Amino acid sequence: MARKGKLMGERHEKIMKFLEMYQEENQYSPSIREIGNYIGVNSTSLVDYYLRQLTELGYLERDEHVSRSIRIVKPFRDGHKNQRAISYSKQEVLRFPVLGRIVASAPIPVPSSDLAYFDAESYIEVPRKMLPLNEKETDLFVLEVAGDSMIDAMINDGDKVVFRQANEASNGDMVAIWLSNNDETTLKYFYNEGKRIRLQPANPTMGPIYIDDPKQVHIMGKVVMVIRHL
Repeated sequence: MARKGKLMGERHEKIMKFLEMYQEENQYSPSIREIGNYIGVNSTSLVDYYLRQLTELGYLERDEHVSRSIRIVKPFRDGHKNQRAISYSKQEVLRFPVLGRIVASAPIPVPSSDLAYFDAESYIEVPRKMLPLNEKETDLFVLEVAGDSMIDAMINDGDKVVFRQANEASNGDMVAIWLSNNDETTLKYFYNEGKRIRLQPANPTMGPIYIDDPKQVHIMGKVVMVIRHL
């Protein structure tokens, strides 16, 4: 049953119209990526957020574990927008530029052009409700993952990772690390073993990296959330 007192926003309307058009033409539902392309959103997590709200409003049913499983249970009509809508303030959807890449493999040197790899249009949008309550927007930054050393932590090559700025970490934290001696970066689990630092991958085919000089290990940020690349 649709929840009362909620209005559909412009993007929700576009999604519903696209779903009806696509399913009528193809007899199956579009992918998350196709929906995002149609409404001009490059974050699959944000598209999923809109679909969850449409499901809560009673317009859709879906199995989140099965691709192309969206089913329209209440056809969209223009008149509905005056009865129910999801109202947004601009603050509810946050936009973060993708600053560069973080290596999820053996640490590699940072090329001088690394932070210039992404242009001004490279960004992700994140619903504010998806972030922990106390997170400050100004403390967050986004990097794209290169490599597969963290695949068992559900972080794959091409994913975007939202980090909270930090210069300290506890054992077991997943962090962005800069190794100053060689000007290298990597994404790993952090462990301080006293006289050395262990950087632990989440891939059974890869062994840990040991840093004998803890002073060269600089914590840049802790992982807050991962935006999947599909």
